[in-house]
Amino acid sequence: MTYVYTGKLLRVDLSTGTWTVQEISEEMVRGYLLGSGLAAKLFYDEMDPQRDALDPASPLYFMSGLLTGTLAPTGCRSSVCGRSPLTGIWNESNVGGYWGAELRFAGFDGIVVTGRAPQPVYLWIHDGTVELRPADDLWGKDCFQVRELLRSATDPRAEIACVGPAGERGVRLASVIFVGKVERSAGRGGMGAAMAAKNLKAIAVRGTQRPQYADEAGLRAQVKADNAKIRDNSVGMSLLGTAGGVPATEAAGDLPIKNWLLGSWPEGAQSTSGQHMFEVYPPKHTHCFACPIGCGKDIEIKDGPYAGVSGHAPEYETIGAFGAMLLNPDVAVIAKANEMCNRYGLDTISTGSVIALAMEAYEKGLLSNDQTDGLDLTWGNAEAIITLVERIARREGLGDLLADGVRAAAARLGPATEEMAIHVKGLALPMHDPRAFLDMAVNYATANRGACHLESLSYWRGYGLEWPDWGQAGPYNRLDSAGKGRVAYEFQNYMSVFNPLGLCKFTVKGGVDPATVARWMSLALGWDLDADGLLHLGEKLFNLRRLINVRYGIRRKDDTLPRRLLTWPRPSGSAQGVLPDLEGMLAEYYQLRGWNADGVPSQEKLKELGLA
Repeated sequence: MTYVYTGKLLRVDLSTGTWTVQEISEEMVRGYLLGSGLAAKLFYDEMDPQRDALDPASPLYFMSGLLTGTLAPTGCRSSVCGRSPLTGIWNESNVGGYWGAELRFAGFDGIVVTGRAPQPVYLWIHDGTVELRPADDLWGKDCFQVRELLRSATDPRAEIACVGPAGERGVRLASVIFVGKVERSAGRGGMGAAMAAKNLKAIAVRGTQRPQYADEAGLRAQVKADNAKIRDNSVGMSLLGTAGGVPATEAAGDLPIKNWLLGSWPEGAQSTSGQHMFEVYPPKHTHCFACPIGCGKDIEIKDGPYAGVSGHAPEYETIGAFGAMLLNPDVAVIAKANEMCNRYGLDTISTGSVIALAMEAYEKGLLSNDQTDGLDLTWGNAEAIITLVERIARREGLGDLLADGVRAAAARLGPATEEMAIHVKGLALPMHDPRAFLDMAVNYATANRGACHLESLSYWRGYGLEWPDWGQAGPYNRLDSAGKGRVAYEFQNYMSVFNPLGLCKFTVKGGVDPATVARWMSLALGWDLDADGLLHLGEKLFNLRRLINVRYGIRRKDDTLPRRLLTWPRPSGSAQGVLPDLEGMLAEYYQLRGWNADGVPSQEKLKELGLA
C-alpha cells in the first residue's frame, strides 16, 4: 500500500520519561482521517470527563493532517487538541507554517503527550529518533529566544512548537507558538497552558522522509491547474493578507467596535487596515508549506516609540481585537501588541477581548483606580493596551484577574459586568459580527470549541462568494435569518474535514469545492472518494466532537449567544437594527443535524454516520 502518511503515532509519557510508537491502521485513517479527526477519536475513546484540562493525565495531541507535507495546495497544517483550559470542553487549535510537514518528514503523523515531567523538558524528533532533553535554561524565555536557542542546539532548520512565559504562568489565554521559517500561532483555547502544565517547553522537529503517492503524475497535474485557480481568486490575500479586509468588514457592519457596542468606525478601520499598514511598513511576503496564496506578511517598525517591532504582521483578527474593539486607531500599537503576544505566547483575540471588557468596566465605574494599579483604561489608550498585554502574560496586578478570559473575569468582577463578557461557552467571539451575517449566529452557538468563525466561515457567502458545483450560489440575504440554519450546517460539514486533512480553509475562499478536495485525496491516496463522501466524513467528524462535549455536559442551554448580540442591535452602519432569530435558526439546524431537543445526536443519526 502506498501512503502519503507514516502510519505512526508517538505516545510520550513525561512522568516516566518514556515513549512508544503506535501503528495507525488504514481503517482508522479512512474513518477519521488524521489531524484533529484522529485526535477526536482517540480522545473520545480514552477521555475521563472528570479530569481537569491541566491534570497531568490529560492527553495533549499534536497532529499533522492527512495531506500535510504533500503536494496538495496548502498541505501544511497541524492541530493542537485536547480539553481546553479556558472553556473546559473540546478544543482544537489549528496552525499553518512548516512544523506539521516537518513532523511527518521526521517519521510521525502525530504526538500524544501525557504526564508531567519533574523538570522542564523539550522533545527533539529527527528522522524517527526521539530525544527528551532538559529545558531548564529555556524556561522563562520568550518564544523568539527559544527558536534561536533550540535551532542552535538541534538543527539550524528545525521547526519548533513552544510556549512562552504566559503558558508557564498558567494563563488560560496562552497559545502554542510555532517558530522556524515563519511565525504562526495555535492561539485559541489556552493550549499553551496545557502544554506548560506538563513542563513541556517545546517540541523541535526535523526530517528528510518524503511522502509517496498513489498517482503522483495525476496529482501534480491536478494541483498545477488548481493552484492557478486559487491564485487567481486570491490576489487580494496575496497582496495584503487578511489585514486588507478591515475596511470591507467595517462597511458590512461585520467589524466589532468598542466591545460590540458601536456600528461604524470608518476612519479607524482605514487607519488600521492592511492597506495603510503596508504603505507605512512595506511587507515581506511569506508562504506556508505548499501554499499558492502567500497571505503571510512580515514587517519591521524602524522609528517612533515602537521602533524595533518586527516579525509577522498583525492579521485581521488581531487588528480587530486591538484596534476597533478598543477604539485604538494606531496600527503601530496593534503591531506592538501583536509582537508581544507572539513573544509571550498569548491568543490575540482573547487578549484583546478581555482588555475591551476591562475598558468598558472602567468607563462604567466598575473598575477602580486601585484595581487598575493607577492605569488609565480610557478607550484607545495605547499605554494601557501595551501594559495590560504584559501584565496578563505575567499574571501581574489586574492582569491576573484578566488572565483567565472574559467569562472568568466577569465572574470575578460581579454581575454588572457579565453582559460585557462576549463569549460562547467561554471562548471570546472572533472579529465577525453575527448581527451582520446571521448564519454566523447559529454557527457560533453550535461550534464545537465555542465561538469559532473557522468552524463555518459561511459569512463568505455574504461577501458574494459562490461555489455553484457545491450548491452554494444564487440569491443570498445576509441580514435575513430564514434558511440560515441550513447554511451553517452545510458549511460546518465541509469545514470539518480541513483540520483533519491539514489543509488551509483559505483555499475554499480561493474557489475550492468539496469535489476538488476529494480529487486530491483520491489521487494522493488511491481512495475512491467523491464530494458526497467527503461531506459525509465532515458531518461524522463534527458530530464526534459534539459527542465529546455532550460528555462534558453541553446541551441546548449552552447553544446560545451573549445577550448583547441577541438584544442590542448595531446603532449605525449597514447592519443597523438587525438581530438574529436564533431560536428559528436553531430549530432548522437541529432538525438537519438529527439532534434531539436537548442538542444530543440521536441514535439514528449516529448509526447513519458510523458512530453508534
